[in-house]
Amino acid sequence: MDLGLAGKKVIVTGASKGIGRACAEVFAREGAHVVMVARDAARLAAAAAEIQARHQGPVEITTADLSRAADREALWANHTDADILVNNAGAIPAGGLLDLSMETWEEAWALKVMGYIHLTKLALGGMKERGGGVIVNIIGMAGRLPRYNYVCGGAGNAALMAFTGAAGGKSQEWGVRIFGINPAGTRTDRIISLSKQRAIDAFGDEGRWEEMLTDLPLGRLIDPTEIANAAAFLASPACGYVSGATLDIDGGLAFKG
Repeated sequence: MDLGLAGKKVIVTGASKGIGRACAEVFAREGAHVVMVARDAARLAAAAAEIQARHQGPVEITTADLSRAADREALWANHTDADILVNNAGAIPAGGLLDLSMETWEEAWALKVMGYIHLTKLALGGMKERGGGVIVNIIGMAGRLPRYNYVCGGAGNAALMAFTGAAGGKSQEWGVRIFGINPAGTRTDRIISLSKQRAIDAFGDEGRWEEMLTDLPLGRLIDPTEIANAAAFLASPACGYVSGATLDIDGGLAFKG
């Protein structure tokens, strides 16, 4: 299926690894002009080079710390013509309420929660003037299924789900679509670090992290490309009636007995 994304300019944040990198590759595969954004310049450059070697769509990189308002504003100022924004940057640590300092909460939310909100605001303003555009928020199932041992992430994700619904319900009046995707456990470095923290909480031993990944839907973790494929399809004209909604990609986890 031709998704009609060829020539579209797509910003992907948190693009040096995991779901962000997969999103950058899938959009490049579809012929889009991809702008990959992350903090780690070396890793970002290596990821972009690999993607560019496999696909014809132009790929460029921007190093930025999106926990900083100034970096968000600079990113958008340099790419005001972007057709699609994929908000993906953010790694909220695991831990219970009594385990995490307020400084940890503020740092984590500065990147993921406020980062998504601010970049969405910047992009929406420009897209509204042009009468079109798409914003994709990669959020997370913890917002739908909050747990004490990931309270900071669950609360942040729930806030972003509410934000996405409110913003996407209004933005469609201006020809702009905003929607979210909630991945469950995905095969990334992130799931390993979270599983190690949970193993410490459960057993006092991070080496037992794989024991935290049993009884998965369909017997496996999600492949990052599965999330990226969904993001590209939903962002494309081929699926152009989605706004305000957040899609759970969880293999039925929310309904699992």
